[in-house]
Amino acid sequence: MIADALLKALGQMGDPRFRGVLLRGVGLALLLLFAVNALFVWGVGWLVGDEITLPWIGTIAWLDTALSWAALPVMLVLSVFLMVPVASAITSLFLDDVAQAVEDRHYPHLGPAQPVSLADGLRDTAGFLGTLIAANLVALVLYLFLVPFAPFIFWGLNGFLLGREYFTLAAMRRVGRAEAARLRKRHLVTIWAAGVLMAIPLSVPILNLVIPVIGAASFTHIFHRLTSQPAPR
Repeated sequence: MIADALLKALGQMGDPRFRGVLLRGVGLALLLLFAVNALFVWGVGWLVGDEITLPWIGTIAWLDTALSWAALPVMLVLSVFLMVPVASAITSLFLDDVAQAVEDRHYPHLGPAQPVSLADGLRDTAGFLGTLIAANLVALVLYLFLVPFAPFIFWGLNGFLLGREYFTLAAMRRVGRAEAARLRKRHLVTIWAAGVLMAIPLSVPILNLVIPVIGAASFTHIFHRLTSQPAPR
């Protein structure tokens, strides 16, 4: 089921709505990271001031410029680390378009779904971004002590988070948030396994930026396959 959902999602990557969501997500992520970099560099210069006087040394001018330039490489490195989670979170704002494109092509008998409100979308995006960044920062500590297992920790952690997020996005459009949570608990193993499959390419540059779109499409198929099965007695 998971492999079939992934193949169908990949087969629809040429859909203009898929490309539109990808371009919007990556573009907004780049703008956000650029703005954060610029704000941080400006803030360092503003806090330090133009010059400082030190004992036995005297006045040092242009200290703010020097520290700002020194802070720039640090922020650039952080931006590379944060690009994927930020792009993934921002792209999730538009994943309803991906799910609808999948349903229009493969499940046309369903008709339009209940759209997620902008307020709910922003709240979910902020929560997903915060959880994704916090969890991966904590995982960095585990990587240092469990180096041989670092890839498996990364895949397992992000697979769980991605699976949870994308299945919820696909399900709540059709059955609401509460029922989506109930289905997610019932099919936890399947959803986690599919999420791990999405998490493995996260370490591949460029490809990792496409994962939110592929994930949303795949989990739309998975949701419909799971809900078409009879409930266990």
